[in-house]
Amino acid sequence: MNGFLKELSIQRWDDHRYYHQSRINQTLHLVSASSFLVAYALLLVDPAWAAIVAWCVSMVTRQAGHFFFEPRGFDQVNQVTDEYKEDVKVGYNIRRKIVLMAAWAVVPALLWLSPSLFGFIQPAHGYGEFSHDVGMAWFFLGVTGLVFRVAQLTWQGSLAKGMTWALKIVTDPFHDIGLYYKAPIYLLRGELLDPMDHVK
Repeated sequence: MNGFLKELSIQRWDDHRYYHQSRINQTLHLVSASSFLVAYALLLVDPAWAAIVAWCVSMVTRQAGHFFFEPRGFDQVNQVTDEYKEDVKVGYNIRRKIVLMAAWAVVPALLWLSPSLFGFIQPAHGYGEFSHDVGMAWFFLGVTGLVFRVAQLTWQGSLAKGMTWALKIVTDPFHDIGLYYKAPIYLLRGELLDPMDHVK
């Protein structure tokens, strides 16, 4: 159990210091985390709508922070190159995130072109049913993305590492709120980058 908690702590620490130096990114993660909690609550009511909130609000804000605002190039805080960070990333690095977000974007087009999903589901009638089908497809995409990365990490290292990452991902919204709740205040003060004094 101690080893599991230590690995979880290491993954959280590396994620924060390597990938969350931008105050804009931190603020977007706060928005993302809050909306993920809404999605978690919606899971008990309607998984399709939970997935729509998770993908269209939570994931878009979260990944926009990484794609557009997080500094790339040599990391002065940690004294490592961007290539190094991409290689050691436990979860989804930029390349894998692009593939995942591309799959997310393709889902509605696929269901529009083939409402029965090539005979696997009942075709939707009307916008409401179509939205529900898209939401359910996104729900399964999210689960598949999680399981696939756990399988990769298990193959590359150990099941423990993969399961630790899965727990980290599922609990990130709670952790991010506690970590980044002050980010909007710093941003309003004009601080675009976290000085990361606690890292140095």
